[in-house]
Amino acid sequence: MLRRLLIPVAALVLAALAVIAVLQEMVANDQAAERRALLARNAELARAALAPGSVLACLDGGAGEKVGDACEQDVFASPQAVAAAVALESARLALLHAAFTLSKHGDAQVMPALTDLRRAAELDRYGIAAHVLATRDGCTALKCDALAMFHDTTALKANLKAQAFEAYVARYAPHWGKQAQPTPPIAAAPQAAPPAAVAAVTPAERPHDTQGTARPVESRWTFPSAASIPPVSIMTAEPKLPKDAELPQPKVDPELARSLGVTAEPARKEEEAPRLPPERPKSEAAPAAAPR
Repeated sequence: MLRRLLIPVAALVLAALAVIAVLQEMVANDQAAERRALLARNAELARAALAPGSVLACLDGGAGEKVGDACEQDVFASPQAVAAAVALESARLALLHAAFTLSKHGDAQVMPALTDLRRAAELDRYGIAAHVLATRDGCTALKCDALAMFHDTTALKANLKAQAFEAYVARYAPHWGKQAQPTPPIAAAPQAAPPAAVAAVTPAERPHDTQGTARPVESRWTFPSAASIPPVSIMTAEPKLPKDAELPQPKVDPELARSLGVTAEPARKEEEAPRLPPERPKSEAAPAAAPR
């Protein structure tokens, strides 16, 4: 009789164990699917932070203090940049909270897979994570249940107490909307004329200047026009120069001329008016001719 009762009981136990195993398998599958979804979401956020031209990668804080100080001006450069940083940090903390909740339900793999994400939130370089916890979860430096999902809460508590994010915004907000000072204009090099224009103004054959003496004429020099020059005819005799304009005759050393075998011509005296012979006296008659 007892043996007959044990058989059904054993069957029920085996069935219950099978159901439990199936349920555990289903739960494990659901957790694995949720874990994969969280990891995929984390990868999407990482790609958004690493997009070209984005400064959201500075929020990780793993590059050191010097890099963090250099990124500070870019993170708080404009209200749009600050809003993007806050939105990204809020999405990361929501993802981390969902992973922490999943780990409390038995998934031991999800939190180790998000170690880098949790470490970036713990560093909290600009106080953005503390600002999100304060505005969304009502956290303070003395009480914050959301801090349970972190290992090191030193920076987060310090930023909650000092309100670091608000201090950064107060520092950079006065510079928002102001345009950069215009840089002094730089004289641009003269642009080359198009080929068609160059062909129109350039002569077919340029004059050759083998001695390199061609120079541009300064604007202070003026030249007479062709209309101001009277016409010249080769058929008209040239006018004689006045006497005072004649060049003096060169003087030749007589001794030098004799040594060279050349007879030096005496310098011509100035032309004088011809002189008439003196008139004879009227009383004197001409002598009579002698008889032959």
